[in-house]
Amino acid sequence: MPIKPIDLEVFLSKAKNVHEAIVATSKRARQVNEETKIEFNQRIEMFAPKLEVEGEEVEVNPDQLKVSLEFEKRPKATDIALDELMQSKLEWRYKEKEVVPAPVEEEPEEEEEE
Repeated sequence: MPIKPIDLEVFLSKAKNVHEAIVATSKRARQVNEETKIEFNQRIEMFAPKLEVEGEEVEVNPDQLKVSLEFEKRPKATDIALDELMQSKLEWRYKEKEVVPAPVEEEPEEEEEE
């Protein structure tokens, strides 16, 4: 796989700082990887052997091998996430801070003496 350099000036212009860009890109790469993993597992389930007996060699299913090779040829999740960032397709936001009201201390009630 050839090395694909990126222009750091463009990379840094997409976020407030380098850390923000890296974190946003890495989180998107994890999402892409998870989506790919789910898709791969769904497609490979169709070819999984029904029963496996110990001691028997499992034959390689050519359809299963074809699917595996197809997924190996796809671009990696980090490449997809970086491309999305560079093309301004990647958006992120910060969590809003929850404002928790401070507990109100109640003054103890004094008993009136008669």
